[in-house]
Amino acid sequence: MKLNRITMLMVGAALAAPVASQANADLASKMKDAKNWAAQAGDFANHRYSELAQINTGNVSGLQVAWTFSTGVLRGHEGSPLVVGDMMYIHSPFPNKVWAYDLNDLKIVWKYEPKQDPAVVPQMCCDTVNRGLAYAEGKVFLQQADTNLVALDAKSGKVLWSVKNGDPKLGAVNSSAPHVFKDKVLTGISGGEWGVRGFIAAYDINTGKQAWKGYSVGPDEEMLMDPNKSMTWTDGAMAPVGKDSSLKTWKGDQWKIGGGTTWGWYSYDPSLNAVFYGSGNPSTWNPAQRPGDNKWSMSIWSRDVDSGKVNWVYQMTPYDEWDFDGINEMILADINVKGKQTKALVHFDRNGFGYTMDRTTGALLVAEKYDPAVNWATHVDMKTGRPQVVAKYSTAKNGPDVNSKGICPAALGSKDEQPASFDPDTKLFYVPTNHVCMDYEPFKVEYTAGSPYVGATLSMFPAPSASPSQKDGSMGNFIAWNAGTGKIEWSKPEKFSVWSGALTTKGGLAFYGTLEGYLKAVDAKTGKELWKFKTPSGIIGNVFTYEHKGKQFVGVYSGIGGWAGIGMAAGLDKDTDGLGAVGGYRELNKYTELGGSLTVFALPGNK
Repeated sequence: MKLNRITMLMVGAALAAPVASQANADLASKMKDAKNWAAQAGDFANHRYSELAQINTGNVSGLQVAWTFSTGVLRGHEGSPLVVGDMMYIHSPFPNKVWAYDLNDLKIVWKYEPKQDPAVVPQMCCDTVNRGLAYAEGKVFLQQADTNLVALDAKSGKVLWSVKNGDPKLGAVNSSAPHVFKDKVLTGISGGEWGVRGFIAAYDINTGKQAWKGYSVGPDEEMLMDPNKSMTWTDGAMAPVGKDSSLKTWKGDQWKIGGGTTWGWYSYDPSLNAVFYGSGNPSTWNPAQRPGDNKWSMSIWSRDVDSGKVNWVYQMTPYDEWDFDGINEMILADINVKGKQTKALVHFDRNGFGYTMDRTTGALLVAEKYDPAVNWATHVDMKTGRPQVVAKYSTAKNGPDVNSKGICPAALGSKDEQPASFDPDTKLFYVPTNHVCMDYEPFKVEYTAGSPYVGATLSMFPAPSASPSQKDGSMGNFIAWNAGTGKIEWSKPEKFSVWSGALTTKGGLAFYGTLEGYLKAVDAKTGKELWKFKTPSGIIGNVFTYEHKGKQFVGVYSGIGGWAGIGMAAGLDKDTDGLGAVGGYRELNKYTELGGSLTVFALPGNK
């Protein structure tokens, strides 16, 4: 019997090996060419790193504007364009326009502008952002706000197929970027603040036919979870999740409106044939109305790309009491962790802890605070994996209609969706962070389909100074993080949250943008600022780079918005807190205005 089992495992491994190496051959080859920026993160592993080095620490001070492009949309601009060969693919927030832009003559080749019901706009929680496009095999993929996932012909802009991914009338909308892994395009759903039950779905890139769909909460079969084979971290080791692992942690049928939405960034390891991503907060924000751990909201997931079946899952914030959405990116890197070379997954959670996991097994290796201001928990118990909550900051313990004060971080998290970067040269992670605290008062709320289901009032404000270099009232830091030890190597304070995605390059540089509108370049080893430029509006987009005709370019969207800038982007009262403008961010209108443009930089001359 033992021999049969070993034989079966060997046969299974032999069969799996060639499949796992396939990835998506077209996309993989385009990613390998550093001249392109063929995916939102540059690669499958979410490194946001480029091998280009023409722009480097020695000459970056000479960067100048090469050209600009206006999108004509005055809302928050997240994500970045894609570059494939001579073509750049540009996107906008709602109404989700797409342009193919010829880099040879800087002319528009085609434009796609979907007709969407404007009623979807008020269903979008935190601005009308869209985090970008995906590309593979001559197709451009767009996830529209109204949940339509669309495949466009990359040469003509013609719609090849379109599939509906959710029901906006119930609050299910989309703001995320689709991701292509192998022969599938993966997407999630937004709407946790409307009581939407989160899921991740995979569609055939050629036909749009749904291949599989896995929910974040609910019955095992709907989560595509095997109680005996899907693993989790328990008592210092990996163990099967067990039967009804989610249902047992909810009261009655609350899981049906339980949240756990999936609007963040996904990564993929071809050698494991696994996709990695995070699920968001449980609904409602009032914890008294949903007793239990609310599994598997607030979790890191590993799924098989072909079947969607859960390999392992780890819950970061059981029984969330603070809206610490777990959707931030999973960065896959082979690094030294506590003296051992490890196939790691690194995640900077909204809850303020930086996690390092073994991405093969799901084992918890490191969990440390990446902002010294974090106070809601003292530490993560490495045996149970549970944060040790400080009673003073427990909104559940304090109860509804009680204002729990001075919780750090705020619901914005120590980092929101703005993606970090991994530099394989320094082996460090470069993290754009928020340095913000909050007062949080839960209240009872009734669920009505299609209406907000929040149940808390928030007031947010700058956190205490985290270092001697940080001025009182500053609300962000750009940090270099050692994921093997869980330590900050250096930290660069900023007046406002650093809400743009980072980029590192072979030239020894780390780039990021600020809410005031500055694009900055710093020395990746020291954090020393080497260059900055004021763009037309605040930056919440992700910095990217590419090469065209022998010349390296660096670009970023500017267009204030997102959660931190929604007060400006949506024209809300500047004194609004909670889901509107955030206390401390009201000052932004002194530094920038609305805008929607792409600014691209290069060194002067031919090279």
